[in-house]
Amino acid sequence: MHATTSADALFDTHAHAISDDAGAYPPAATAKNPDAAPFTAEQLLAGMDALDIAHACVVQRYHYYGTDNSYVLDTCAAHPDRLTPVVVLDAEDPGAPAELQRLAAEHRLGGIRLCGPAIDSYDTAWLNSPGAMRLWAASAEAGLPVTLIIFEPHASYNLPAIKYIAERFPETPILIDHLGTLHGFTPDGWRARAQPGYSPVITAPDYGITPALRDVGECQNVRFKFTGINVDCLVADGVDPATFLRRFADEFGVERIVLGSDVGQTRGPYSRLAAGLRDALRLCSPAERERLLRTNAAQLYGSSAAETGVGR
Repeated sequence: MHATTSADALFDTHAHAISDDAGAYPPAATAKNPDAAPFTAEQLLAGMDALDIAHACVVQRYHYYGTDNSYVLDTCAAHPDRLTPVVVLDAEDPGAPAELQRLAAEHRLGGIRLCGPAIDSYDTAWLNSPGAMRLWAASAEAGLPVTLIIFEPHASYNLPAIKYIAERFPETPILIDHLGTLHGFTPDGWRARAQPGYSPVITAPDYGITPALRDVGECQNVRFKFTGINVDCLVADGVDPATFLRRFADEFGVERIVLGSDVGQTRGPYSRLAAGLRDALRLCSPAERERLLRTNAAQLYGSSAAETGVGR
């Protein structure tokens, strides 16, 4: 079992894993990134050991595996003291609520993640269709946190939908990936930043914190995940990540923010991503730093994480 005595010990709430055995764990037929490089459970665990990362949530790579969560579940079942699975389900699939009930009965789940279907899909059905609301109800019954990823073109109407859901299920923790700000989520993504004449979107004094984000932030069951994507986008826009995180924490509360590397998707190595997250805590007090590094996440993901000593 990994020792977690260091003051810098991190709970990584957002790690991805892809098997190097495509025969046993093939990409989905609908995969948008079928050529994604493997990042195996063994690589993840080795990185965690080297970087004082006590525990990690392994988040399903939707754009590679779709809703086949086999590799995430098998990986976490083999290392329950270090890894917690966050599965992806299709909220518009009529069978999703029953599938969640089955998975929750058979596995030690950390939560589920819902993903918008595509950048060019302009609706909220994946969040609040009748079928999606049945899945939300099943998640609430199971007591599972729900993680959401939204893209900048959709934020203006996805965020009000999220607020309605947060009010409907006030006991369900809702995590918004990558803080829900404008970081990197333009239709052209990083390519836009490489073009002549690009104007940064993350600027003082609000740093991409929109009125719609503030509005959904009024719901105390909404949490925010600060990730390697955020760090990279802030640096690319000439903003000190520590200055931004201080601003965001003052707006929404330190107790509502968790950290995630996005290793396995955001450009590594893992050491670079972990160092970026830790450095972004420069303007936090020791007590705030402890909350952000591990206590918030350990409280959110329950006893399985506490067994590692995280947050004690």
